[in-house]
Amino acid sequence: MEQNVLKKNSSIGAKLWAPIIVFGIVGQLAWVIENMYFATFAQNLFQDTKKYGIDAYYVATTLMVILSAITATASTIFAGGLCDRTGKRKPFIAFGYIIWGVTIMLFAAIPIGFDSSKTAGIIAMLVIFDCVMTFFGSTANDAAFNTWLTDVTDTKNRGRINAVLSIMPVLAMVLAIVIAMFTFDKGFDRIDPKEGFLEGEPLMYKLFFIIMGIIPMVAGVLAIFTLKDSPNIVKDNNPGVLKETFYGFRKDVIKSNKMLYVTLAAMCLIGIAQQVFMSYLINFITKTLGITDYFLPLGGVIVGAAVMTGVLGLFFDKIGRKHFYFPLMAIVVVSTLVIFLMKFMPHSTYLPLLIVLGILLMGSLFSINGALMSSFQDYIPTGTEGRFQGVRMCFTVLIPMIVGPIIALIIGMNTFRPDDADAIAKPDFWMFLASAVVAVLAFIPLIFVYKDSDRLRAAALARHEAEEAAEKEAEEAQATSDDGELIAEPAADVIESKEEPATDATEEPATDAVDETPTETSEDENKD
Repeated sequence: MEQNVLKKNSSIGAKLWAPIIVFGIVGQLAWVIENMYFATFAQNLFQDTKKYGIDAYYVATTLMVILSAITATASTIFAGGLCDRTGKRKPFIAFGYIIWGVTIMLFAAIPIGFDSSKTAGIIAMLVIFDCVMTFFGSTANDAAFNTWLTDVTDTKNRGRINAVLSIMPVLAMVLAIVIAMFTFDKGFDRIDPKEGFLEGEPLMYKLFFIIMGIIPMVAGVLAIFTLKDSPNIVKDNNPGVLKETFYGFRKDVIKSNKMLYVTLAAMCLIGIAQQVFMSYLINFITKTLGITDYFLPLGGVIVGAAVMTGVLGLFFDKIGRKHFYFPLMAIVVVSTLVIFLMKFMPHSTYLPLLIVLGILLMGSLFSINGALMSSFQDYIPTGTEGRFQGVRMCFTVLIPMIVGPIIALIIGMNTFRPDDADAIAKPDFWMFLASAVVAVLAFIPLIFVYKDSDRLRAAALARHEAEEAAEKEAEEAQATSDDGELIAEPAADVIESKEEPATDATEEPATDAVDETPTETSEDENKD
């Protein structure tokens, strides 16, 4: 069973599933806190527009999202390159998760109920703490864990694994909401439909961040004792650290791996559409829609989306991912458009529509992101897994988390009505119309991804079969050798494949990315 973790193997054993699920869900739990609860926390701090004005409400959230995205991308670029150069993943995951947890706890030190003269200082604390937390999270999860995942999976099981991983944000959201119900939600002054005004308990939100910090720390400790790196990792020994760090941004690499970047372009546009509303989602439900008891409806959405994603994931590997691209994208567009149109509907329709549209929207977003992530991994040339994680972050985190929140900022600043009786800032329905427009643009790169899907799938499967055959020959030759001295010729070829360029026969079925990989990385193509 240990080989399930150490080597690429289409059969998924318990020792492969265990770290994928544990580090996958813990990582997503931490990102849920960063992407949703840090933003909600900042919005709640400045929700009194009479005291702080409307600017602080949106500016704090926008700065946190944008600067943390820049931090995440920069961290992943350098950490991904370092993973390749050292040939190690485990230390970055284990110690990164531990420090990640400590940095989440920093938010417990931020005061609430402060004077308006301290607004700038509080915003600065929010941004700095968020960026510090993001630095360690991106190093541990975005760079190291995703590189490790690419090491131990192949094209035959990536659809299933990424489908499961795409559910992790959903499950993490459920866990975060449950913990928040008894901690975070009680930290601020609020209006309860039954009990009226309730005064906040600051210690409860502090407890929330402390609990959320302990979880990744425990995961990091587990990684020290349980996680194993693949023995087939190909170290990057090319000279020039800086050059190799920015490998994925070089013109020749982009030219040689066109479809990899087209796939990332599709993920980028989908990410922008999601980030327009994601940071404001909880307050949109509780304050704009007025659904203060949001656990059950949001829980229903999350469970429904998880089931939808899981079921679709089973078909991704069996019949091909390409058949789902356009239907899922169409559901995203229609769902966001109808949520916008709820603005003109009776309040009584909000709850049922929220549940139905929420399941369709979130399920489609998670599913299509999981499918495109699998295609991205198939396009990565062997031996460059870590260096391409930074490129992925640029397209899936940096750009979406800059453009999306700016769109939300512009909409929020222009739709707020200061003459409202309560003067409480609320996210507006117009965010979802903007999201629908951006989602439509994602069809453009998806067309090219769809057209190349059959070639990619066939090439990736052929490469996998060639790798399996080579490994089998090596094992058979080793078994018949006398004290390791009489190794058969095929096995020697496999052993030396890491040192010599791949033959034409091996390169022929490779992906678009592998076919045209620059000379300095072509030697790594037969990693397994």
